[in-house]
Amino acid sequence: MSRFSGPRQRQNARGPRARSLPRWWPLPVCALLGATAGGLYGAVKTPEFSATSYVVVTPGEKSDPSVALGFAQAYGRVATEVAVIGDAQIWAGVSATTLRNSVQTATSPDAPMIAITATSGRAADAAGMANAVARALTLNGTHTQADTGVRVVQFSRAVKPLAPSSPSAGLTALVGGCAGGLLGGLGLLARPRRRPEDAPESERAASVPSPAGAASVPQEVG
Repeated sequence: MSRFSGPRQRQNARGPRARSLPRWWPLPVCALLGATAGGLYGAVKTPEFSATSYVVVTPGEKSDPSVALGFAQAYGRVATEVAVIGDAQIWAGVSATTLRNSVQTATSPDAPMIAITATSGRAADAAGMANAVARALTLNGTHTQADTGVRVVQFSRAVKPLAPSSPSAGLTALVGGCAGGLLGGLGLLARPRRRPEDAPESERAASVPSPAGAASVPQEVG
């Protein structure tokens, strides 16, 4: 063994191997990891089903039609309150807490209509909860019709959904891959650039330009 073998020689031996990976290698690796994690999340997560029931508010005989729009906004806000949920939980067969966490309402600024959407891990439960809240809301509107001057009627019933509303495994894998690629790109931007003095000695020697006119001149033989 040569007596000059040591850390420098071992470092030169590792040099080509370390330089075989491009500097942007974290980008595809992070994208692949993100896509794998997103796909696994979409495959393991329990699918969710959504069903929507619609309730419409109509003005009475002596009421201004614009009043119905205002009451539709008000009924949409109280659709998940105790006064309505108390009756709906009996018809839906679930607790009031489940209804409050699973049901959302939406109103339109142009039409006196309320959309009641329920989400559940079972398609039948989603439709049952949406219809139960709509039924309780119409019943509550009937009790107060003499005071409000408007009628609350169910416009359409919620039907049992045929497909889950939650994203599929392919979509979650795509989102995870995009997120991973974004994180990998940010990591590349934040990583400090390699300084010339950190490069191997062979690269530094090759990068030094030779001065102009420095060609070798034959020496005279005296």
